[in-house]
Amino acid sequence: MSAPVLTARAIAKRFGATTALARLDLSIGAGEVVALMGANGAGKSTFVKIVSGVQAADEGAMTLDGQAYAPDSPLAAKRLGVATVHQSIADVVVPDLSIADNLLLDELCGGVATIWTPRARRLARARELAARVGLEGVDLDAPLGTLSLAAQQRVVLARALATRARLLILDEPTASLSAAEAERLYTLIDGLRAEGVAVLLVSHRLADLRRLASRVVVMRDGRIVAAQDAPIDFDTALETMIGRRLPDTTAAKGEVAQHARAALELRGLQLSSHSEPFDLDVREGEIVAVVGPVGAGKTRLAQVIFGATRASAGAMRLYGAPWRPRTPREAIRAGVFLAGEDRWRSSLFPDAVPFASIAGSIGFPFLPRWSRAGVAGIVSRAKEREVAREFIDTFGIRCNGPDDRVARLSGGNQQKVLLARWHAEPARVLLLDEPFQGVDAGARADIAATLRRRAAGRATLVFVSDLEEAHEVADRIVYFDRGTLERATDTLTST
Repeated sequence: MSAPVLTARAIAKRFGATTALARLDLSIGAGEVVALMGANGAGKSTFVKIVSGVQAADEGAMTLDGQAYAPDSPLAAKRLGVATVHQSIADVVVPDLSIADNLLLDELCGGVATIWTPRARRLARARELAARVGLEGVDLDAPLGTLSLAAQQRVVLARALATRARLLILDEPTASLSAAEAERLYTLIDGLRAEGVAVLLVSHRLADLRRLASRVVVMRDGRIVAAQDAPIDFDTALETMIGRRLPDTTAAKGEVAQHARAALELRGLQLSSHSEPFDLDVREGEIVAVVGPVGAGKTRLAQVIFGATRASAGAMRLYGAPWRPRTPREAIRAGVFLAGEDRWRSSLFPDAVPFASIAGSIGFPFLPRWSRAGVAGIVSRAKEREVAREFIDTFGIRCNGPDDRVARLSGGNQQKVLLARWHAEPARVLLLDEPFQGVDAGARADIAATLRRRAAGRATLVFVSDLEEAHEVADRIVYFDRGTLERATDTLTST
């Protein structure tokens, strides 16, 4: 290995009685990409937070380029040469500010630039940063919120690379990217490696690991349990990661009988004036995966069915009756549920909100039904906890109990809470937008198996960008692009 950029020795971290890291040792060399693999709760995020200055270790020591390294904040870490791009960007961007201001946000806050810096100079610097991540031609005066989530992520990456980083930490960097956008990121990382930048990569996508990783380090229960240099045997790595063989979810699938009634029918549906109309039927008991690149229109289709937005033309039927929901509330009352793509922007609550516990998060949409003695606003806490306990077991949520705060769970367990919410009451149509985002392979297999077990009595549509995820869970796949249906296939007979 080349000269180490980062060394971590005997790093330990505890949260109460829980050991998150147990004397972990790791080195990352210049130009090396070290990928951390591990099930949710294995300690990956805790280690990333310690290296990036979000948290302090209880024990152990680190060096950066041979010098003692113990950042007390993310800003201190960045000034020392450690740049981090977190999975969730909602906390590090300001959607109402211009793209240029978001690109320069760290420099504006750090005193490198100010609002008094001539506008021409600020725009030139913003263009320089934007070009590095392929955002040439973008109107830098437009609000950041007008960009897609993938483009916003590139803005955050450009900001992270604004300084001469020695170590770049990427947490699920392609979770919201199309294949083409992911390849652009890979090429960018190749260039950084050639410059001697060390990269610590956390990703659940095997495509990322195959393409980028020089070495994979497998974590379980806060410890490193295995390591492999490229080329990597991913079957062995995955089984080591979860401590058991992965289930054969394909074998567990059952064909939906052709005589099963149509739960959802779409006829001549046109999502926008620029897209082609299409038809789609989903039968009761069937799981249909809607697959397409980021920006294909999958999320808009889910929102149209859920009543969050309107189609330009066409008709929908729900169990034979016309379906034209005016609001999501109306959809929920009718048994049409949507688990949104970005769990924190669409579904879950910050820690300070009263409904931020597991029990509160699961029960929130059903408060009118779960109120004590039918009195609106008086919540039955016993009912909330009873349902939460059931689904903690059903989805295998790693926690201490129903009153745990969702924000303090690992990303995969947060996703399980979101999915548990929409199983707490019977659904007629269940819409899942990127349900495996940020979820490790073991948890993904568990979620897929749970969705299959509970598919009866409803139609399930799963909206994903990853074809492997679609094959893992669906009876049938439909390919979606440019706002319309391209083609469909039966996953049991396709290759």
